[in-house]
Amino acid sequence: MEPPAVQEAAGVRRQQPQQQAGVGQMLTGVIRIAVFWYFASKFFGPKRSPTQSSTQISNLFHKGELLDMWLYVSEHEKFSDFGSEAALVWQETNIPYAAWTPDSTRTLSLKYQPTEALKSNGSLYAHVFFAKSGYPPDPQDPEYQPLAAFGRTHSIVVYLPKSKSDRRKSLLGNSEDSSDDGKISEVAKDVPEDEKEDEPAEWKSYWKPNITINLVDDFTRYQENAVPPNIAPYMNIEPTTGNYYPTVFFNEFWLLRDKLIQLNETANELPLNLEVAPISMTKWQLFLQIDQSFQVHRSYGSMLEGEADELKRVFLEGNPILLAVTMVVSALHSIFDFLAFKNDIQFWNKNKSMEGLSAKSVVVNFFCQLIVFLYLLDNETSWMILASSGIGCCIEFWKIGKAMHIEVDRTGTIPMLRFRDRDSYATNKTKEYDDLAMKYLTYVLLFLAVCFSIYSLKYERHKSWYSWILSSLTSCVYMFGFIMMCPQLFINYKLKSVAHLPWRQMTYKFLNTIIDDLFAFVIKMPILHRLSVFRDDVIFLIYLYQRWKYPVDKKRVNEFGFGGEDEQALAATTDSTQQTEEDKKTN
Repeated sequence: MEPPAVQEAAGVRRQQPQQQAGVGQMLTGVIRIAVFWYFASKFFGPKRSPTQSSTQISNLFHKGELLDMWLYVSEHEKFSDFGSEAALVWQETNIPYAAWTPDSTRTLSLKYQPTEALKSNGSLYAHVFFAKSGYPPDPQDPEYQPLAAFGRTHSIVVYLPKSKSDRRKSLLGNSEDSSDDGKISEVAKDVPEDEKEDEPAEWKSYWKPNITINLVDDFTRYQENAVPPNIAPYMNIEPTTGNYYPTVFFNEFWLLRDKLIQLNETANELPLNLEVAPISMTKWQLFLQIDQSFQVHRSYGSMLEGEADELKRVFLEGNPILLAVTMVVSALHSIFDFLAFKNDIQFWNKNKSMEGLSAKSVVVNFFCQLIVFLYLLDNETSWMILASSGIGCCIEFWKIGKAMHIEVDRTGTIPMLRFRDRDSYATNKTKEYDDLAMKYLTYVLLFLAVCFSIYSLKYERHKSWYSWILSSLTSCVYMFGFIMMCPQLFINYKLKSVAHLPWRQMTYKFLNTIIDDLFAFVIKMPILHRLSVFRDDVIFLIYLYQRWKYPVDKKRVNEFGFGGEDEQALAATTDSTQQTEEDKKTN
């Protein structure tokens, strides 16, 4: 077992890249698709053409009608043994259909003893039958009425692929790891890498501990051949009349994967929580649309397996007020991110002088962004996050071209890129101060990176030496990245000026930092990451102090070649000219 400090450090490395997507952004995308789909199917569904029949189908049952319910459990998908007492696990009477009263919701909790066949990847089905009060569900019963009884079958067992074995191992091969880690390493050595990649996925059976049976409150009269496509698969049509029975919906929307119980030889008693309750048409369709939106996101690669459960967990375990605040704040975070990005591009696109700006910080930021991108690529991250990080790398490289001269050297066998300082940067004190600040900060950062890499190599497991290098560098970027902001502070201190900084972009970033501080208090996260959130606050507070300490020099020439006094004089001249022209028109 790893010490808590090791687990915490590993948690920082695993959670940091995933949090770039943001829970709020993913929530916004899912809800937007769900709402769009719902109203699209509601108002723009298939219309009945003039050649279609005008026959309408309706519900065979009436609102508030009393129903009796039987729930049987069987290992066969087709069920006909209604006389088996062993198969009957739940029976209820006089359930009002689509009536929103306390008596319309029934619950039962029990323990189920699985058979040996079920433990060995067997199947088990729940067969639920409803009938009008006083009528039997068995078709062989003399009192059976086809128009008075209906049912549906649902699997209580789900089959999921077994999680891939952890191919990480101790690169040093020492005995510091726990016995479990040693076993994993031995297995990894015994099985060739090619076989582990190519072997087919092993499927395991899991028990669903909760079964929620919802009777949909739907009395809509549909056109015979124009039932909405999202509802049609769930409808149970009576063949003789063409009308439909009440829709039975097995609601698994809130059944998270971590609540499933794996079936094996040790599973001797399994919990089973049963519930029958009504559900409104709107709520039912919303569940269907959200599930479909999850599938669309997964098919496009914008959502990984398990992220849908994390979103649902936010609704299940989170405070509703806190959830609403989180969504609003996440939207503001996205807006400020966009504004900071826009102003950052505008600043560097118009910037003509590197006086007072740290060119080396721009280069280091590019390498930091590249390290994060390679780390995400090595850890099978969704393509949307990869695309965002890749675009960030391209923008940082473009900024190097604005901060320095990039030339292609074709004198050798292989063309090489050569970087040369701009004249506005090399011919003044900025380069001297930048080199001095970067010199000492490099020593500090190199020392911290080496120490953390040795710690990670000794106490943590990695897939390969390449993964160890990437994970160590990425952790250093996240935990010690604020050091890269210090050269600019040092240059400001030496020049006694902050007029060269893109303050509008920094203001938006500071607003985002405040939002990150809020998330640090309300969202569960490792303590190291929580502390790292406040590092940007300290840096920006120092920037604010420098802005107060070093007022803007009106004589300083900006990137457009104008000084503050020149601009004021030009504005005054323009105003006097306009006033003279107005006086002439008046006279």
